[in-house]
Parts: sequence; structure tokens; C-alpha cells
Amino acid sequence: MAAPTGTSDAPFGRMLTAMVTPFAHDGSVDYEGAQRLATYLVDEQRNDGLVVSGTTGESPTTTDDEKERLLRAVVEAVGERATIVAGAGTNDTHHSVGLARAAERAGAHGLLLVTPYYSKPPQEGLYRHFTAVADATGLPVMLYDIPGRSGVPIRNETLARLARHERIVAVKDAKADLFAGSQVMAATGLAYYSGDDTLNLPWLSVGAVGCVSVIGHVVGAEIAAMIELYGAGDVAGALAIHRRLLPVVSGIMMQAGGAIMAKAALALVGQPAGPMRPPLAEATDGEVARLREDLIAGGVKLSDGVVT
Repeated sequence: MAAPTGTSDAPFGRMLTAMVTPFAHDGSVDYEGAQRLATYLVDEQRNDGLVVSGTTGESPTTTDDEKERLLRAVVEAVGERATIVAGAGTNDTHHSVGLARAAERAGAHGLLLVTPYYSKPPQEGLYRHFTAVADATGLPVMLYDIPGRSGVPIRNETLARLARHERIVAVKDAKADLFAGSQVMAATGLAYYSGDDTLNLPWLSVGAVGCVSVIGHVVGAEIAAMIELYGAGDVAGALAIHRRLLPVVSGIMMQAGGAIMAKAALALVGQPAGPMRPPLAEATDGEVARLREDLIAGGVKLSDGVVT
């Protein structure tokens, strides 16, 4: 299935949110809530793409069957007007291949493959892992480089090798090395996406085509506007949005972790989220209180009507 919002330079769209997985109070996946959340993200928060079952979606604690059913629900809700990228990355190549094939059957437009975590494979192991999954389907692939959580970076020379694969077309970068990313972009055709909300504007300044965001759950429309302004040459306008969103970045990304605080933020704006699955735990009252202040400072309209 062709990606409805992809372009030659931005194959997965430009503004994507790494979507949380809403759960019911009994801990089951809230599929109807996921459809409502996806619709909100696309129609109100101007996302032209969504990542489903990434790590922000608590993928380590959802079953393969839940992942497939969740993906089908989101594709049904918004798949005709947004690019749906399925998280298929694990630290088991065989398992990732199976998830990738299931995602293709379920209607995903692309795959997100995180660096295998904990095992700390050598660069040759990374190359074999990513190419094996890319070979398993006809879907385009976005690599997710996040050594702070996986323990291993994807080095420039490995990215250059991977870029020769016809279906490995993009990188979600969360290692905060703009120079290394600049080198890869200059040497390959890989499209870069900011995977770190603290650096969304800096990544655009060195050639990134868009963002895969967590704060996009509540300020996606503002990030989309920032991307558009920067692309149109209005750097001052983009900078103004970047600065306006600083409290939101702080409130969601600098406390208990993106998935936890994103769900807390969604609750404050009246959108489906639900509890966390262990070992994650819900935000504390103190964390929510600070988050509320930060969202208000960033101009986010809360469900009780509080706004700057």
C-alpha cells in the first residue's frame, strides 16, 4: 500500500507522532480509544504520519496479536490520509521479521526498526539484522538510532552500507549528533527525521525532513507549522514556535519518560490514554502538577479550559 503522505524527499511524511497505546483500566488495549486518538492526531494535531507500536507505544509489553490488531484499527481510522509506520524492532531478528510481515499484512505503509537493545551487537550484526528485516517485506524502512536506550549507535559507515538497500530510506535519529547526521545525509540518500523533541529545529537546520515526536501528542499542529515555516525560509517564525514549545518539551520529556508523560498530557487534554503497563508506572501527582503548569505555559488548551 502506497504511503498517502510520502514524498520523494520525505518518504513517511513530515510530522509524525510516536503514538502511545491507550489501555483500558483493566490493562487491555483500548482499540476504539486508539482509533479516536489517531483521528485526533491526524485531524486536529496535523500529523501526516503516525508510528504505531513503537517504544512510546509500550511495544515491549504488548503481544504480537495486540500489535497487529492495533495496527489494523489505526489503519482503518486514518490510513487513507496519514502514513502509518509500524514498529517492528526487537532484539531478535527472527521475531522482527515476523512482526514486519504481520505489519505488511495489516496494511502498514512502512516500518520503524529500532537498534536491537541490550544485546549490544557489533556493527556487522546490526547490518545483518536490519537488512534481514528489510528483505522480508516490500515496505520502506526507517531505522531508529537511539544508543542511549539500545546501548549501541549505528555508525556512519554502517548507515552508508544500509543506505544501499532499496527499502532502507530513512533514519529517526535520537543520538543528538548533528555532525554525524550531517555527514550521513551528505553521503547518502537517507532522509533524516528528528527523534529528539529537544532538537527538532536544530535537526531541520542541518537537513532533516521532519520529526517523529512525542510532544506531538498535544502540539503536533505547532510542530507542523514550524516545519512549514522553516521550509519556506521563515527561520524567525520557526524559531518563535521552537521557543514557545520549550515548556512543553520540558514537561513531557524531562520528567518521568516520554510514554508516561505523554499519557498524562493526553489525559489533561481529554484524549484516550489510560494506564501504563508494568514495569512502567503512571506519573505521580507532583509530576502531573508540574506538567499542567508547563502545558499551560506552552499554550496547550487543557480539557478544563485552562489556557494561556
